[in-house]
Amino acid sequence: MMGATTLERIESFVPERSVRIEELGEHLGLRRAELGVFRKFYGLDTLRFDPGMDLFELLLPAAKRALAALPAGGRIDRLVFAHTTQALAPADVDIAQELARRLGLADVEAFALSHQACVSSLGAIDVAAELLRAEGATGGYALMVTGERAFSPIVQLIPNTAIMADAAAACLLTLDGGGDVVHSFVTKTLGQYAEWLALTPEQNTEFGELYGPRLAEVILESVAEAGFGFDDIELVIPHNVNALAWRQTMKALDAPADRFFLENIPKLSHCFSSDVFLNYTTLRESGRLVDGARYVLVTVGLGATFGAMVITHRAQDNPA
Repeated sequence: MMGATTLERIESFVPERSVRIEELGEHLGLRRAELGVFRKFYGLDTLRFDPGMDLFELLLPAAKRALAALPAGGRIDRLVFAHTTQALAPADVDIAQELARRLGLADVEAFALSHQACVSSLGAIDVAAELLRAEGATGGYALMVTGERAFSPIVQLIPNTAIMADAAAACLLTLDGGGDVVHSFVTKTLGQYAEWLALTPEQNTEFGELYGPRLAEVILESVAEAGFGFDDIELVIPHNVNALAWRQTMKALDAPADRFFLENIPKLSHCFSSDVFLNYTTLRESGRLVDGARYVLVTVGLGATFGAMVITHRAQDNPA
């Protein structure tokens, strides 16, 4: 059996246009008091939102930078596009295939995954690595691309939870490479909450109460499956859904706030499947990823899927 999944390069991209959440009040049908809750209790402030940006304009910059890290002699065996919203383009547009074409990978197998919602990007890494492992060939790489636009109010607003923003990310991965080592990937799906917009008030309350404890369980299970204890983890690199959800999770873990990277919640808000990669690149670019340290990438998708991936960071020279 071939060895560990390694993340050779992670890149991210956000539009330049930044707006305060109050500027979206009328667009989203939110009253001033509701916006106040998002700001005061959920910790939101600004987010990136550019209605004039084309989807491929959003997706390609991070994908191109990640692809540039492909070493001489390496080959891309497949491209996986991970997304949250089911329909992002007209029915006659295959986004994965079009991405491959625009990246000069027209002959590469390209497909999309979305059924784990905001966990789909981590799931796509796992699927792509398993396909590389099953093929058993050396020198193969996969490119995971994720990203989407908050193109309508029904997509942008998760009531009483999050305001979505525009962003994209990409990850070049292989087996037994020199990049970050993936030790484990754990998911748990609570299918009784699949019809998110149709949940009863009682179900919403129930889900809110179990969110923190269940996410804590998944984090601890991923750490244990990797062969570590939570004290061995340098930092949790989370999704940006809101600060309140993370306070609940910290309480369930009995862990201090400085074990979690939450600085991008007020700056970027929740960016579908891209959050953990946005936070990773923020840490890397500010020199806060420690060579040899262990991190947990954590996210939750509506439906409801909880996911956590444990990695060891291995510093590499920036590709040209």
